[in-house]
Amino acid sequence: MTAIQAFLPEDAPAMAAMREAAAPHKGEALGPAARPMLDTMIAATPATAGVVVEPGMVGGIAGFWCRPINAQRGARILYLHGGGYVLGSAQAFTNFVGQIAVRTGADTFVADYRLAPEHPFPAAMDDAVAAYLGLAASGTERIVVVGDSAGGGLTLALLSMLISETNILQPAGAAVMSPWTDLALTGASFRTRAEADPIFTHGALEAFASAYLQGHNATDPKASPLYGALKGLPPIRIDAGDDEVLLDDSIRYAAKARAAGSNVELVVWTGMPHVFQTSLGQFRAAEHSVAAICDFLRRRLINAAPSITNSLEA
Repeated sequence: MTAIQAFLPEDAPAMAAMREAAAPHKGEALGPAARPMLDTMIAATPATAGVVVEPGMVGGIAGFWCRPINAQRGARILYLHGGGYVLGSAQAFTNFVGQIAVRTGADTFVADYRLAPEHPFPAAMDDAVAAYLGLAASGTERIVVVGDSAGGGLTLALLSMLISETNILQPAGAAVMSPWTDLALTGASFRTRAEADPIFTHGALEAFASAYLQGHNATDPKASPLYGALKGLPPIRIDAGDDEVLLDDSIRYAAKARAAGSNVELVVWTGMPHVFQTSLGQFRAAEHSVAAICDFLRRRLINAAPSITNSLEA
């Protein structure tokens, strides 16, 4: 199912202000020096009451736990953050992820996977797998995976890898926001949304991809889940903005996964930019999107029975 959410008129002033502030920096190629800047922006997401944030280690991967006081027994979320594989940190995302943890009622681990260019492909993928396997080995009964942007791509690549594994607790579902599914950058929205996107250009994302891949094939499914195995995936929800050059990364992934028989719900938010959900408190659309995502996650964590995949069935 694909749903189109209309632009909310009350978001018009905040959107105009955001576009004005972003315009001088649109398309900037950002490297490691920009990490403090992005962390400051993401950390500005309002915190919520009822969650304890603490450092932790899962599967040998450092990160932060967001633990709500109303946590369900046996339910866990793995969160994989965005930042083009070059930027972002688990600690910076804890305010945003805390919102998801409280609304979903599940202990959530934000993995601090290694970043490029210091740690090129497949370091981020290896760390995502290790963190998931660590959660699965901890006695938890149900896991969902959530990610945004590059972390959304990691999430979907992880799902494709897990379906071929034997005797592994399979994810009960996944939710991704503006996932980067094609590091080959072949989507038509790089042309059709070039003007509408207030943040990214083809060149900016090409710089991120180059820093991460460092010559590796961009169509490797571990880097670009659009080219991966899409049959037998757990239920997936994708939320994307209509005003982002990566829109086709969501549309094409959803279409291919559905054609393979997987259950994918795609919601496109009119007038919204890349990963607008982190702008809770600024955009009403962010509140609506996060609420719907958390409703989807709650249903997957409560209703899904634990599943162990046998490789002969995948």
